[in-house]
Amino acid sequence: MQFFVYFLLALFATTVGSLTGMGGGVIIKPLMDVLGDYDVKTIGIVSSITVFSMAIVSVLKQIKAKTEIPYKNAIPLGIGSVAGGFLGEKLLTFIVNLFNANSVVTVVQNCVLTVLVLCVFLYMKNKRKIKGKEWDGVFVSLAVGVFLGVCSSFLGIGGGPINVALIIFLFSVNTKTATVCSLVTILFAQISKLTTVALTTGFSNFDLSIAPLMIIGAIFGGFIGAGLNKKCSEKTVEKAFNCVQLLVLGIAIFNIIRNLI
Repeated sequence: MQFFVYFLLALFATTVGSLTGMGGGVIIKPLMDVLGDYDVKTIGIVSSITVFSMAIVSVLKQIKAKTEIPYKNAIPLGIGSVAGGFLGEKLLTFIVNLFNANSVVTVVQNCVLTVLVLCVFLYMKNKRKIKGKEWDGVFVSLAVGVFLGVCSSFLGIGGGPINVALIIFLFSVNTKTATVCSLVTILFAQISKLTTVALTTGFSNFDLSIAPLMIIGAIFGGFIGAGLNKKCSEKTVEKAFNCVQLLVLGIAIFNIIRNLI
């Protein structure tokens, strides 16, 4: 029964993540915290593996569908997120070793996630009133990619709403274009994180028994979500994006309260 629950979790999260560009980890990570079956580091690894699987499928499907991808921004964002993913994983390891308490690290992660998601939600609801930037250039995209990679890896969320909102604001692109850029960034960030783990601690220290089923769920989710993204209107994708943010916000606040009591 437990395995079936995690399969459905991966399927739902990555379908929504592929549709909106959120990646899925922003749902997987806090919900796995709620379930409480694994420690912080293991949840981060499982979430990264699942999101990585989804990102591969989603990006390939978008390319096959000849979706317009702004490579001049997407590639530097992805490369920057590799460095950011490495830094984020190091930061997470430092925090875990510093506090040496699973509940404390969970609270820290969920507090950061709550603040970021709340800011993104408020921005997305009012973005038509906020004049976006029109930044351009490789170095700018690299710097933004580093920041997004750090958030992605440290929080174990794959990228989430932060990617989409920041890309919309800084590069003045529409939601669907930002979604594709976000998925590319997520893919590179997870490659960085998983490579860092492989070359340092290795994967043998983690209970990854649930990972194969979650990967299967992520592959299906990537296909379904990318297909829905192609068919849905800009307005529908944006509505789905905002609804998921509220869901994540509620879960994160619940995790904070539960671990403080």
